[in-house]
Amino acid sequence: MAEITRERTGELVRGVFAILMPQQEGLPAKEVLASLATQVPPTEFEASTYPGRPNVRRYEKIVRFSTIGPVKAGWLTKNRGLWALTEEGREAYRRLKDPKQFMLEAHRLYRQWADQQPETGEEGVDAATNSADAATTLEEAEEAAWAEIETHLSGMNPYDFQSLVAGLLTGMGYHVAWVAPPGPDKGVDVIAHSDPLGITGPRIKVQVKRSDDRMSVKEIRSFMAVLADGDVGLFVSKGGFTKDAEEEARHQEKRRLMLVDLRRFFDLWVEHYGSIPELQRRLLPLRPVHFLVPRE
Repeated sequence: MAEITRERTGELVRGVFAILMPQQEGLPAKEVLASLATQVPPTEFEASTYPGRPNVRRYEKIVRFSTIGPVKAGWLTKNRGLWALTEEGREAYRRLKDPKQFMLEAHRLYRQWADQQPETGEEGVDAATNSADAATTLEEAEEAAWAEIETHLSGMNPYDFQSLVAGLLTGMGYHVAWVAPPGPDKGVDVIAHSDPLGITGPRIKVQVKRSDDRMSVKEIRSFMAVLADGDVGLFVSKGGFTKDAEEEARHQEKRRLMLVDLRRFFDLWVEHYGSIPELQRRLLPLRPVHFLVPRE
């Protein structure tokens, strides 16, 4: 990193921010990096590869490492390969137009964060710098694992995905009373209860969408129409939801509605994996792989 100045890292990171500014939902890291390479082209040094690693270009590693500070500063989020700006990050991009000042402020907030961590401070910042390759390798490994899981779920039969959701509910301790058979979509795919007979607690109605498209307010309202008083609605969408749809669900007063996108579904799947029936577990089998976490 000796040939990379703070001004240069500022140019790279501000380039990342420029790409993400119009993207409220964020973008996959690979798309961000590919777009950045055309908007802020690599220098000769950045375009070179690492000694002994002829297939690994420095540019992408440098960008990934340079964004660690902004993440700790609360300006940028990374969630399984999805990069998105926070409101603080958007404000910082608009306010700090000089690349060097931009990175100095990010570094100041990074140090502030590090000082609040147990047994870190200056040593913590130095340790993060020295473990740049380990940190970015871990990040890339997480992205690759998630991409493989997404591809697997995208290719899954819709009724298997429906069964997956039913298995998760069972693993969470609910009692699945009905799963829709193949046929026309009537708005409800799974019905579950808090007890085996459905006597106590609300009835849970679930709609499952495996489409890559984000569900809009229209789909949310259509689902709400099939919920009776006292029902709890659970809408599972692989493609996620628009901001307006999330707002619509949040402001419901008469009926309770929970929205679950693919990332939230996967987190719940991992959390309750041991309790999910074997039949459904075979549809999305997982094995933990342990990495040494680099010091930050």
